[in-house]
Amino acid sequence: MVKRVSLWNAGCPVARALDVIGDWWSLLIIRDAFDGVRRFNEFQVGLGIAKGMLATRLRDLTERGILGTAPASDGSAYKEYVLTEKGRGLFLVIVALRQWGEDHLYRPDDARSSLLEAETDTPVARLELRAQDGRVLDWSDTKVRKTGDI
Repeated sequence: MVKRVSLWNAGCPVARALDVIGDWWSLLIIRDAFDGVRRFNEFQVGLGIAKGMLATRLRDLTERGILGTAPASDGSAYKEYVLTEKGRGLFLVIVALRQWGEDHLYRPDDARSSLLEAETDTPVARLELRAQDGRVLDWSDTKVRKTGDI
């Protein structure tokens, strides 16, 4: 088995982000946390993930500051996992992945979930990248300036 190489010190912010949340179990745990899942057993049953794998992912996400722990809301001895401010900052990432999946991975007749505005029960608008002046940007309208570029 090949040892995973850390991208934590990479010069690219995408590589660093993937070092923290780049495996699919972590992203599914974060998705479920946004959906209100808080307890180890709820994550385990909902995802069908092995307990050891889940424990490792929850520990890593907690150590990286994506999740925090809190006493159980029902007063029991259990702990619950909650998204931190850093973790809640991933919401647009999850929505972007959801919208990309909707656009490219479903046939018209496939069943799927929907992301709705809570107050109005209507579908949320599509995400768009915008310039400082409000214009919608496409990938070809952007560039990356790497460290050391003039």
